[in-house]
Amino acid sequence: MRPNTKAFFFETPTNPVLELVDIEAVSKIAHKANALVVVDNVFATPMLQRPLPLGADIVCYSATKHIDGQGRCLGGVVLSSKAFIDEKFHNYFKQTGPSLSPFNAWVLLKGLETLPLRVDRHCASAAAIADFLADQPEVQRVFYPGRSDHPQHQLALKQMDGGGPMVAFEVKGDKKNAFRFMNALSIFKISNNLGDAKSLVTHPATTTHQRLSPEARAELGIFDNTIRLSIGLEDVRDLKADLDQALAAAR
Repeated sequence: MRPNTKAFFFETPTNPVLELVDIEAVSKIAHKANALVVVDNVFATPMLQRPLPLGADIVCYSATKHIDGQGRCLGGVVLSSKAFIDEKFHNYFKQTGPSLSPFNAWVLLKGLETLPLRVDRHCASAAAIADFLADQPEVQRVFYPGRSDHPQHQLALKQMDGGGPMVAFEVKGDKKNAFRFMNALSIFKISNNLGDAKSLVTHPATTTHQRLSPEARAELGIFDNTIRLSIGLEDVRDLKADLDQALAAAR
């Protein structure tokens, strides 16, 4: 905290290595100084984590991800109290005009109808894949909040209703091994997106976090052998088989 701190803004779980932030604890610290708490809840989805009852003031989503769920359109969501929306946000919204098109709004509303079913499937498959990867000799470390070996597993049990649809891991070796693994995948598609019906794979060091220095990435736990998976709706047995043959190619 600094004397001029007005807001805390954070995501939990974090991209890409799924660290957790204690929403309730941070909210208590912030509110003592009359600061707002803004939570990016994309990785947890609205089904697994509800920041507002935990003390957050504002919650935001990239609705392009799980809310749409099929990579069809762009959109975003800002949630807060009626007072904040009416007194603070509405005028900004009216003046700057970040409005969804009617078609995009319709697509996202249709996506919400199946969100609980899709997230259940995403999470069940993600948990199975995290366990599968943890047993592979080519894998150095697995990051998944639903596993008991996650350093913040107890916090996950406290503030999340599941381990989530995302899995991160480190393949043994360096960037060449990571690239060999990704290029050998068949079902998983290389993309920076997430939350799709299709399973996706990302190399954060050269995409989402490539603007950071190697030292800054290392401080965040992101290395050249770090890989992020967004688990889709395919049969989990097919996904495991795809990962298995790609790990063999990464050796």
